[in-house]
Formats: sequence, C-alpha cells, structure tokens
Amino acid sequence: MEGFLSQIVGKYNYWIAILLMMIGLYAMIAKKNLIKKLVGMNILQTAVILFYVSIGYKKGATIPIIHHSHNGSHHVVHAVDYINPLPHVLMLTAIVVSVSTFGVALALAIRIYREFKTLDEDDILTRLRES
Repeated sequence: MEGFLSQIVGKYNYWIAILLMMIGLYAMIAKKNLIKKLVGMNILQTAVILFYVSIGYKKGATIPIIHHSHNGSHHVVHAVDYINPLPHVLMLTAIVVSVSTFGVALALAIRIYREFKTLDEDDILTRLRES
C-alpha cells in the first residue's frame, strides 16, 4: 500500500495538470459569462502545457549536447541519458498561441459587449434569435 501511495504522490505534477484541466473544462462548459469561459479556456491550455513539459522531464538526465573528443576516441551515446527537448520547444509555441488566442478572444468579448451590453451567453443567444 505504501508503494502505491508513493507512486501517486510522486506524480503530483500530473495530478495538478489533470485538476487544472478539469477546472478549465468545467468553466468552459458550465459558466454563462463569456469572460469566465475565456479564463477557463486559458486554464485548460496552461494545464496542457504543464502536462507536456512534465512528460519531457527525466530524473537524472541531462541536456542533449554531445561533446566530441579531439583525440579520436569514440564513446557510445545512450539516448536514455538525455532529456527530450521537443516537448519543451513545442510548448514555447503553444504558449505564444495561447496568449494570442486569449487576446483575440478578449477583443471579441469587448466587441460583443459593445453590441449587446452584456456578456451573458443566454442573453446574447436570445437577442440573436430575436433579430
């Protein structure tokens, strides 16, 4: 039982990512205010980024820079000894996309508020059906 508990506690970053995903998904589905939906979307995107960065980490591994010796001797390179940089690089792009989509969505929310004088989803849909 203690080994199982240490396995669960040892993966706390994955549990945090899952919790944040559920919070973001709940906000996007259950909330009626558009700003709250956007914040939920941002939380969900951040959770996915945390998850992918967690996947790219290996305990005891090093950065993937291979040093060549100048004396002509060869050494074997073991991939298991290095951290995969690809998830981290992809998440840098995801951060840029996340910030951009959040900014565009906020701009759209401002435009919607100016048009309908509300950010409540039900009120906006009712007004759209009436017109």
